[in-house]
Amino acid sequence: MQKTYKAYINLFLVTLIWGSTFPLHKAVLTDEYTFPYLFIRFAIAGIVSLIIWRKQSFKYGMILGVILGLGHALQTYGINFTDASKSGFITSLYIPFTPIISFLIEREKPNLVQWICFPLSLLGSYMLFGGIHGFNIGDFLTFIGAILFAFHIVLITKFSKIVQETSLLAYQFIFAALVNLLLSFSSNWKLTQPIIVTTLYTSIIATVLVNFVQVKYQKVVGSNSTVLIFIGEPIFASLFSFIFLKEKFTTFQLIGAILMILVILLTSFSDKIINRLVKPVSKIEQNNKR
Repeated sequence: MQKTYKAYINLFLVTLIWGSTFPLHKAVLTDEYTFPYLFIRFAIAGIVSLIIWRKQSFKYGMILGVILGLGHALQTYGINFTDASKSGFITSLYIPFTPIISFLIEREKPNLVQWICFPLSLLGSYMLFGGIHGFNIGDFLTFIGAILFAFHIVLITKFSKIVQETSLLAYQFIFAALVNLLLSFSSNWKLTQPIIVTTLYTSIIATVLVNFVQVKYQKVVGSNSTVLIFIGEPIFASLFSFIFLKEKFTTFQLIGAILMILVILLTSFSDKIINRLVKPVSKIEQNNKR
């Protein structure tokens, strides 16, 4: 049980780091820099991971890397054409896709608490970001990226049960870098100093560290619980956008954020909640048999 709570806490910290990248990307990137930035980010992460963890899985890393690279390319390029907070909401749509994909790939069925939390999380996300009014090309690209992120979450859970979790990192980042290199030939490679600083932060902290935590702890709680913990990402994306980009944060949005925090708490204590519900029912059944 202690191991499970440790996993929840570490995965929640992942969402804080991810959330911080939304206003950063919005502030320093334009569409002409997106793909060179992502190539350098993942290339640095791949090299660092190879130095730290020599034993790597080429096959599983390649699959994860292509999905991760395309997901980030679509999300980061799309944010150039929409608000950072709006991008956070659309990205959070991986929440309803994850249990569907998880069932198809792993046959993992949501428990009672998760069934309640999935619609609550979407309602909270809608309130936090105000939906998707004025849907544009940036929103569409971000939406496709959200589907890819759902696949990425489920496959990490699956592959980390087959091979050593750290063996999923280096080739994943290398192939993510290659995907963005292929997309970058008409881009601007003269990166500014703010972009370089952002690259160093996102490559080491938001890529190597975050993905290490993800592959280490995600298999402990499963894909469905993980994705409900990950709704902390749009909360932090909105919070950091409010602080650093001065984007508006209304009472309606605050209620949505509180609702999403409630979902995270319900998910974190779902085992205890289910046990409390199951035990009385079991006692009644035993008494009836007597």
